[in-house]
Amino acid sequence: MQTTPGTPPIPSLLPHLWKSTLVSGILSLILGVLVLAWPGISVLVAAIWFGVYLLISGIAEVVFAFSLHVTAGSRILLFISGAASLILAVLAFRHFGTDPRTAILLLAIWIGVGFIFRGVATTVSAISDPMLPGRGWSIFVGVITLLAGIVVIASPFDSIITLAIVVGAWFVVIGVFEIVSSFGIRKASKTLAS
Repeated sequence: MQTTPGTPPIPSLLPHLWKSTLVSGILSLILGVLVLAWPGISVLVAAIWFGVYLLISGIAEVVFAFSLHVTAGSRILLFISGAASLILAVLAFRHFGTDPRTAILLLAIWIGVGFIFRGVATTVSAISDPMLPGRGWSIFVGVITLLAGIVVIASPFDSIITLAIVVGAWFVVIGVFEIVSSFGIRKASKTLAS
C-alpha cells in the first residue's frame, strides 16, 4: 500500500475488520432469531449456564479465600461469597432433571437483584452529584432499572421469558447493524487503500 507524504499509513487490520464485523453480525442475528423462536428453551439454556457459572465462580472464590494473601475480612468475604455461589449452584442443579423451574427461578432472582442493586446505585449516585453530566438521564435509567428488578422478582417466570424476547430482539437489531456496518467498513477500507 502506498501512502502520499503527510498522510498516516492505513492500519494493517483495517482491510480485515469488515470480515470480523460481518461474522459478529451474522452470529448475533442467528442467536437473536434462535432466542426469539424458542424463548423458553433459551431461558433453560441460560439457567444451565448460570448454574455452571455459579459452580465455577464458587469453587474459585473458596480456593482464593485460602490461597490469596489478603486481609482476614477479605478472606471471610471471599469464602462466604464462594460458599453462597456453591449452595446456589447445588440448588440450581438439584432438581434440574425433574423440575428445571428451580434453576430458572434462581436465574430470575439473580437478575432481579442485580437490576435492583444497579438501579439503586445509579439513582443514588446521580441524585448525590448535581454536577454529573446527563444527570436526569442517569436518574431515569436508574429508576427504570430498579423497577425492572422489582418486576423480575415479583413475577420471575413471566418476566424472564419477556426478558429473553427483549434480548433476542436486541441481538437481531445488533446483528443487522453490524452486517450493514461491515459493508460500510469494507467500502471505506477500499477507498483508503486506493
